[in-house]
Amino acid sequence: MEVIPAIDLRHGRCVRLYRGDYDRETVFAADPVAMARHWQDLGAPRLHVVDLDAAKGEPSQTDLIAAIVRAVDLPVQVGGGLRTREAAETVLALGAERIVLGTAAVREPDLVRTLAQAHSGALVVAVDARDGQVAVDGWRETTSLSAWTLMEEMAALGVQRFLYTDITQDATMEGPNFAALGEALERLRAAIIAAGGVGTLGHIRRLAALGVEGAIVGQALYAGAFTLPDAIAVAAAELVEE
Repeated sequence: MEVIPAIDLRHGRCVRLYRGDYDRETVFAADPVAMARHWQDLGAPRLHVVDLDAAKGEPSQTDLIAAIVRAVDLPVQVGGGLRTREAAETVLALGAERIVLGTAAVREPDLVRTLAQAHSGALVVAVDARDGQVAVDGWRETTSLSAWTLMEEMAALGVQRFLYTDITQDATMEGPNFAALGEALERLRAAIIAAGGVGTLGHIRRLAALGVEGAIVGQALYAGAFTLPDAIAVAAAELVEE
């Protein structure tokens, strides 16, 4: 299981939003590029970069994303505001390995089908759930669509990898929604990346045992709850024991 540091971009800085609330923002670094290099130096297998400005419908931080991709020798997956083929392919052209679509999966399923055909291995669909219902537009709007319905529909379109986030747990460090992740693994023949709520090495160990492909970690790393090398070691040890 990969332990993947998150770099959330807001107005050019590296931030975290508590439970996705733009009014509850904590700034962790003024230089996201330096932060990307820091995680690389600590052994990160890849980086998860989210453009929170674009997710909210504001101008995208394309230049900053390009600088991050150029600064590291790691695969980078990028999400936030990718709601057209042009936007998605622009990010791929910058050198990102994966594109992460969320709102577009709900509102533009034909776009997902197109990207799944053109860039199958690079496509990740983010399923951001609040009480089991999918949230869109930077998590500001909760739809009537269930997370499971969306995932099954996207799998039918050829999506092979999902990022599941329980918004109510995000940045709380209280633990991921293990039950929902377990159900996703049972329902789908697809890779699942977990996000939201990781706060202890015990959470990392449990996610590795569950069988998710990766765990995105933000708040816990920035707050110093544990180190990235320790988290990577725990995940690797769990796999060896299995």
